[in-house]
Amino acid sequence: MNRRIPPTDPAARALIRSARAAQFSRRNLLSVGAMGASAAALAACAPPKPPSGGLAKLKLPTDVSAQEKIVRWANWTAYLDYDDTTQKYPSLESFIKKTGIQATYSEDIDDNDSYVSKVRPQLEAGQDIEKDIITLTDWMANRLIRDQLIQPLELIQMPNAGNLLPALRDVSFDPGRNYSLTWQSGFAGIGYDKAKVGRELKSLDDLFSPDLKGRITVLSEMRDTLGLIMAWQGVDIAGNWGKPEFDKAIAKVDELLTGGFIRRVKGNAYMNDLKSGNAIAGIVWSGDLFILRAETENDNWEFTIPESGGTLWSDNLMVPITSTHRRNAEALMNYYYDPAVAAEVAAYVNYVCPVIGAQQEMEKIDPDLAESPLIFPSQDYLTNSNIKGFRALTPAEDAEYSAEWAKVVGN
Repeated sequence: MNRRIPPTDPAARALIRSARAAQFSRRNLLSVGAMGASAAALAACAPPKPPSGGLAKLKLPTDVSAQEKIVRWANWTAYLDYDDTTQKYPSLESFIKKTGIQATYSEDIDDNDSYVSKVRPQLEAGQDIEKDIITLTDWMANRLIRDQLIQPLELIQMPNAGNLLPALRDVSFDPGRNYSLTWQSGFAGIGYDKAKVGRELKSLDDLFSPDLKGRITVLSEMRDTLGLIMAWQGVDIAGNWGKPEFDKAIAKVDELLTGGFIRRVKGNAYMNDLKSGNAIAGIVWSGDLFILRAETENDNWEFTIPESGGTLWSDNLMVPITSTHRRNAEALMNYYYDPAVAAEVAAYVNYVCPVIGAQQEMEKIDPDLAESPLIFPSQDYLTNSNIKGFRALTPAEDAEYSAEWAKVVGN
């Protein structure tokens, strides 16, 4: 397997040293004493109550996993270990050999909104979207679970689900994880080519400086780009902010767009502008900087959390309401929650790994990555870097803010 290049720059090495020295480390979190609920405890939870949503509940389809040994998985680009030589996904090939389940994997998701807008009408009509697992970010997972478009999971079939980090078990949109499991987590911050920029970018003031005008790309994910802008403006994005703070931030984005500072607002495809050199800096996702280094053979790509703070997010594995292969999907999720498999994936994608025991397994693969705060962050790192999650929006806020965002950025 071709692994991503670990950080070689002094700043990243300093982060690794600080992670190693942190008194409250991720390794402490992974100790047996800190595990909290076990797989048995998760499985023993009462059957999930259907979430309250505005749609009529669809009847669960008959599961034919025993007759049809297939599972179809939709994910984001560069989000699973891939071998350029064989043009296959090593961990997925191992799953197929181990279980006999034929897994079909597709990089269909470039942006939460654009993907869901395509499949939602079929889901609401009870039509097969030809996917048994979809991988979506917290806020979109919340929306689909709320609208009863996701199937409940049988945790008793997934003993490795007990390896989910305790901090991720009782998320607001899915308490007890009855409908979802975290795939990977990550940060949004500043990414840039230090050689081309010619200096360090430590803040959004640095990023949106006149000399970078027209060479900056930002993410189409509202909660990431707007979250960084709001934090820059002094807002606690996890706190009790409202419409005035949103309006101020959206006005700033509009100003940066109309003023020509931002070249483009894109989903996962923003990487193309960075690879081509059309953009040399931007608001990016943490793991993508490892990918850029490897694919461009350029170690000058840097990632930093701006001084005003960054955002923390997670993507989640879920079974759509129309899938007839839920049991096979659960088998695949269970497989990827094996610590050794999770470490294999994390060594490639370089996002925050949600699986207990994966850090120890990573030490066997790449000791430097096992120390990286971008993959195994300590609580001190999260606190000192002012990294926060964008607060949950009410359905009314979600609809209003998303519409205003789409109007400004043109998506």
